[in-house]
Amino acid sequence: MIAPGLRALFCGINPGLYSGATGHHFARPGNRFWPVLHQSGFTKWQLHPAEQSELLKAGYGVVNLVNRATATADELAAVEFVAGRKRLAAKVRRYRPRVVAFLGVGAYCQAFGLRKARIGLQAEPFEGAKVWVLPNPSGLNANYQLPDLVRLFRALKNPSG
Repeated sequence: MIAPGLRALFCGINPGLYSGATGHHFARPGNRFWPVLHQSGFTKWQLHPAEQSELLKAGYGVVNLVNRATATADELAAVEFVAGRKRLAAKVRRYRPRVVAFLGVGAYCQAFGLRKARIGLQAEPFEGAKVWVLPNPSGLNANYQLPDLVRLFRALKNPSG
């Protein structure tokens, strides 16, 4: 789900089995992506995964770093992350989003061969786009509660405060 000149391109790790079966990003009930987007001001209403095309109309897109559906991201091999980064680089060069927002610190680190990264705006751009790293909104990520996710996503939406 990508188009030219997006304000931001959200990059998930990979589809879960439920998303893979439905063909919709972040489709599993309990995933907080759609509630977080709405509550942080990216969408006028809370989109249902089947309404994901509405996100493009608002100037935002969604892709996955790895296209293979798994029950958990732990099932992915390191080489899949690196290959995903290369595929994503081609998309970013072609479509020129202003920002690429990686949803998952560990996945970002694996894809770029980093030992660690911090949440937020990164110093290094990616193929000309600013890079943000945000927590994975999966319900499996208990390290961040909904209000924390909303605050962090809102920082991307309104970087000056």
